[in-house]
Amino acid sequence: MKKDSERRILLGRVTGAFGVRGELKLESWTEPRLAIFNYQPWILRSPSGQESQISGVRGREAGKTLVATFPGVDDRNVVEAMRGTEIHIPRSALPPPKPDEYYWVDLEGLDVRTVDGVSLGRASHLFNTGANDVLVVRGERERMVPFVMDDFVKSVDFDANLIVVDWDPEF
Repeated sequence: MKKDSERRILLGRVTGAFGVRGELKLESWTEPRLAIFNYQPWILRSPSGQESQISGVRGREAGKTLVATFPGVDDRNVVEAMRGTEIHIPRSALPPPKPDEYYWVDLEGLDVRTVDGVSLGRASHLFNTGANDVLVVRGERERMVPFVMDDFVKSVDFDANLIVVDWDPEF
């Protein structure tokens, strides 16, 4: 596994052109979505896998759309060629999480055991259901554990590389 400082976080993606002056439409997974512009420089990864770095991106909301201006990009054809480009930042660029809060990327790869010491596997990823986050654990089979502190998730210990859950291993 890469060191945290080298690990990358996917913040968003270019979804297309906005107008004819080279502005881009973005999809942002930051909360609030305009916060994506606070984390620069960006590492851009094109659909073909080419990477570049960019700073000085400006943005605004236009209705339900997030619009960005990239320095040196003022041509709609260039923007159209960037459709699908992912926007990454190094994990080290994120501020430390608040107490009892976690970045999902930091939980991925941790071992998951029950309160009785039964190994369930490793944290694969998390997703949100609207009601709560869900921890996907892959071991001899896949399990989905609600990521609700105190109820199901008893502890997260990065030093021990371990998440302890109150979960029936048969479920």
